[in-house]
Amino acid sequence: MAWVGTNPTRVETTGASFGSLSAEASRTFLQRVHFFMSLGLATTGLVALVVVSSPGAMAFVFGNAIVFPVLLIAELLLVIAFAPVAARVSASVAAAMFFGYAALSGVTFSVIFLRYTAGSIGSTFLITGGMFAGLSVYGATTKRDLASLGSFTMMGLVGLILASIVNIFLGSPMLYWLTTFAGVIVFTGLTVYDTAKLKALGAQAGEGEAATKLALQGALVLYLDFINLFLMLLRIFGGRRRD
Repeated sequence: MAWVGTNPTRVETTGASFGSLSAEASRTFLQRVHFFMSLGLATTGLVALVVVSSPGAMAFVFGNAIVFPVLLIAELLLVIAFAPVAARVSASVAAAMFFGYAALSGVTFSVIFLRYTAGSIGSTFLITGGMFAGLSVYGATTKRDLASLGSFTMMGLVGLILASIVNIFLGSPMLYWLTTFAGVIVFTGLTVYDTAKLKALGAQAGEGEAATKLALQGALVLYLDFINLFLMLLRIFGGRRRD
């Protein structure tokens, strides 16, 4: 969950107006970030529903041993490349990359409809949405220094990834549940920390294309926090399909 970096743009203002101007800039920036993130989630959900409702699409994605792994690799490469590429291209191209990633995620996430009931997916999504909203509000309003939380969650994320890779080979139910509950904790903390970082970045983001590209980068960060939190909660609350 790499951070999106800092913006070299500085807001030139002085005196008592600085606080109010920077606070307003932060609110505006966070609104744009959450707007893009929400559109990304909607794109993912819509594409997933389209794919799962098409027998031909499902056969293409999951009936071939090569297609699904290739799509997963493409997702990973897009995430890694997004921030450095978005910094160099136009805002429209960055937006196309973001929504392209969201659409590609919809294709791969359609697999959850094969494992879990639609009702449990919907209820878990609502639970995740409620949690995420509360965590984001806290991250945007807290006055606490969250540097230690950021360090803790990033170390936890590295451990979570390594444990998940190891469990691919071990297939341990105990390790599966340990990574599940640890994942909920990690992505809960990351949501708070990333929102707070975006708030600080928003005070300096400025306007125009540069601000739009930063908002898209921030949207991807929060999108990933939301999706991963949702997947961890789905392990806990999701009802398995019987057919």
